[in-house]
Amino acid sequence: MVSRSYSNLLELASGESPSFGRMSRRIPRIMTVAGIMSDIDDDPSESVCSDPSSSSMPMDRIIIVANQLPIRAQRKSDGSKSWIFSWDENSLLLQLRDGLGDDEIEVIYVGCLKEEVHPNEQDEVSQILLETFKCVPTFLPPDLFSRYYHGFCKQQLWPLFHYMLPLSPDLGGRFNRSLWQAYVSVNKIFADRIMEVINPEDDFVWVHDYHLMALPTFLRKRFNKVKLGFFLHSPFPSSEIYKTLPIREELLRALLNSDLIGFHTFDYARHFLSCCSRMLGLTYESKRGYMGIEYCGRTVSIKILPVGIHMGQLQSVLSLPETEAKVKELITQFRDQDRIMLLGVDDMDIFKGISLKLLAMEQLLTQHPEWQGKIVLVQIANPARGKGKDVKEVQAETNAAVKRINKTFGKPGYDPVVLIDAPLKFYEKVAYYVVAECCLVTAVRDGMNLIPYEYIISRQGNDRLNKLLGQEPSAPKKSMLVISEFIGCSPSLSGAIRVNPWNIESVADAMDSALEMAEPEKQLRHEKHYRYVSTHDVGYWARSFLQDLERTCRDHSKRRCWGIGFGLSFRVVALDPNFKKLSLERIVSAYKRTTTRAILLDYDGTLMPQASIDKSPSSKSIDIINSLCRDKNNMVFLVSARSRNTVAEWFSECEKLGLAAEHGYFLRLTRDAEWETCVPVADITWKQIAEPVMQLYTETTDGSTIEDKETSLVWCYEDADPDFGSCQAKELLDHLESVLANEPVTVKSGQSIVEVKPQVCIIYPCVQLYILFFFCSLNFKPCGGLALYKVSSQLNLKRNLVENATGRSDALQLNLLNKL
Repeated sequence: MVSRSYSNLLELASGESPSFGRMSRRIPRIMTVAGIMSDIDDDPSESVCSDPSSSSMPMDRIIIVANQLPIRAQRKSDGSKSWIFSWDENSLLLQLRDGLGDDEIEVIYVGCLKEEVHPNEQDEVSQILLETFKCVPTFLPPDLFSRYYHGFCKQQLWPLFHYMLPLSPDLGGRFNRSLWQAYVSVNKIFADRIMEVINPEDDFVWVHDYHLMALPTFLRKRFNKVKLGFFLHSPFPSSEIYKTLPIREELLRALLNSDLIGFHTFDYARHFLSCCSRMLGLTYESKRGYMGIEYCGRTVSIKILPVGIHMGQLQSVLSLPETEAKVKELITQFRDQDRIMLLGVDDMDIFKGISLKLLAMEQLLTQHPEWQGKIVLVQIANPARGKGKDVKEVQAETNAAVKRINKTFGKPGYDPVVLIDAPLKFYEKVAYYVVAECCLVTAVRDGMNLIPYEYIISRQGNDRLNKLLGQEPSAPKKSMLVISEFIGCSPSLSGAIRVNPWNIESVADAMDSALEMAEPEKQLRHEKHYRYVSTHDVGYWARSFLQDLERTCRDHSKRRCWGIGFGLSFRVVALDPNFKKLSLERIVSAYKRTTTRAILLDYDGTLMPQASIDKSPSSKSIDIINSLCRDKNNMVFLVSARSRNTVAEWFSECEKLGLAAEHGYFLRLTRDAEWETCVPVADITWKQIAEPVMQLYTETTDGSTIEDKETSLVWCYEDADPDFGSCQAKELLDHLESVLANEPVTVKSGQSIVEVKPQVCIIYPCVQLYILFFFCSLNFKPCGGLALYKVSSQLNLKRNLVENATGRSDALQLNLLNKL
């Protein structure tokens, strides 16, 4: 399915609509004069609606897209240079597939291999991986990959998303346009690979992590109705940090081309929503437990869902003979020596807080000398994922701290800190989990971090391991966690001791508390954690996300979609199935065909952009209006929400222009005519109560203003901080409703406004009726026209039209009838 793009909304309004599946034509309830408003499905072959009864979509195939495939690749050792491929059992993407547990769902992977493949071998490798593993490899030139991954991803996005700003050139990470272009190019290559295998009508696409944040735009541009989810596995920074990124809006708009965006924690989602509000002016709401952002007629859903671990895989590793042998070795090394093991497992990364953990260990041994000789901190340092000066500095700092602590507090046969700075097999790590009495995670910023989850399940153990540890099979298990409050799993582990890793004394006290804690309390905390982790595993995470993605995409077949914009500014505008396109060609045709014309114009958002600072009409607009008015066969009327003095001043040069001010409360047929009112002027003494309240909120909300009209008061906050302005508006609404409870007014909130107006107010359709009947009395025939109902008299016609427009039969309707 190919979509057509438009560079602006004017092109959308005048251009041809894209082709969709066939649907039956509908007969409009109100028919217009031919040629002005045309139904978008004039061509019977054009439609987006399929069978309306098809509300459920069986998920038969899902395409998982990530930077790396869950595949291990290595050359054969026989000298043939052939490749050997196998699944990477530790990859989250592979565990995700296993977690679905449904053989009827076909999973296809798209991503890069960890090893470089020569161009001459790429076709053969692609064929093998697709047929054997259902993997579609994306091959990138080495230079491009380096600039994309080691350059933009690891030197710019990764530090920024972890709250590290490049405040000086020495720190690196300054924005580099060429690296950004490499990032975009790689995302485009990924999109091209996906297009080779996707069936856009049926397939679901799930994109993972910050490496591919621009990908949703390229997919949405190619397939307007692609069912697309995105999950960010890293933190999302606060708006104050994120707004320093020069391409901040491009990335936000790219993510918003997804249907569902997932985050590990509410904090990360909240920061994303705040960025969309502050930088794009978008609104979001929570309804029935679901959060969504309104974007170009689409609702982009937001999902908060921490990832889990693969329970089956971890339990199988616990049962391995190798794990059991390693546990025996560690028991001999530590327990038999009356040593209590504390464990840290971290990447050699500046954000993992290894040095802070070592400082806390040093502080603990200093403040509590009774632990000297009794406790050992085993720090497993996984190889760094990135390259650079910062990694070398972390390694040097870690090694120096370990040497200092061991020299100060160590003795023959005892080192307080054991640093394992080498890759370990997974079963070896699991063995350390089993033996450790406490696990320490002191990362200063981390996306999720599943180390605590793995530790909890490992401490639950099995019968054979429990026997090695001297525990009865039915005895309650125990585990202790000291974790940073800045990691994604922290909110899920309420029984852990949460710490600020920057507060060294606090971390040392937490370690002491964990060691001193009573056994029953340790058991209760472990039981609580185990119950949560075992039920919220990777399968739960995958199923929950995909269920929400399916729910979000259920109405795709009913949408009418247009692509607008170029490059990363591209977005899809989704409109209601009943939307009718304004055809400029038919307007011109109807204009030439008719001898008398009634032309009704709206002002704000039509003649003048809503976001314009200067709200007055341009000289060009005045000239166009006057050119219409000079034709004696035209009657031109402009409707505005602004006061009559304002519109009278703005359009003083338009002699024959009719005006409706304050949404039609005041009407004037020409410049020299007197202003009329559709209803009697109401009592406005309530303003003496409302205005001081609004003034109070104006003084405390920078960027807000009060617009004092003759019949209403409006508090505007479109130039204020979006979050604070919205909060103040809610408070003001409640305040005004309270103080004006006995007054004949209504208090309503709108787009960046809070308005107080009389209960008897004019409704826009009534203004149209009044104007059109006035034109009819002068023998003018409106181009837009009205459907004529079967009524017995002109009075019944008027009453029928007013009642349908207002839904009311009160004094307002009677007054309008008299006016008509």
